[in-house]
Amino acid sequence: MIDVSKVNEIVLDWVSSRENFFIVEISIKPSNSVFVEIDNYKGVTIEDCVALHEVIEQHLDRDIYDYDLEVSSAGLGYPFKVQQQYIKHISDEVEVLTKTGQKFHGILISTDVTGFVLKTKLKVKCEGSKRSVEKEEDVHYGYEEIKYTKYLIRFK
Repeated sequence: MIDVSKVNEIVLDWVSSRENFFIVEISIKPSNSVFVEIDNYKGVTIEDCVALHEVIEQHLDRDIYDYDLEVSSAGLGYPFKVQQQYIKHISDEVEVLTKTGQKFHGILISTDVTGFVLKTKLKVKCEGSKRSVEKEEDVHYGYEEIKYTKYLIRFK
């Protein structure tokens, strides 16, 4: 089986030599199916994926390893996997699903190693009022509290 650290080293060298790229995921199945997912703060082109695919092919000998290789960009609308994706989407509208099943939409304000801040509208019951009103608040979520966060695609 191909060593994931070898693939990680190849991909890390490639992304480090280019501006704004980062690794989202590298996985290898027991059948030697290699999956590499990359992203860039300015977007990933098919040419970027092809270039990385060729570099990996140059470093993994097919005479030694029989493998399948897939290189792709992080899918738009798919859940974030690494903190750099949160950084990339600061000021964008995102959807958050907590582990308790609550879903929120809002603007991603900031992120750090422990979590992120979302500007969202929450329904709050005011004293003396029978109805809840929407109030905009900045809410901090720890990464361990959420099931997923993803970029929210809206068509106007």
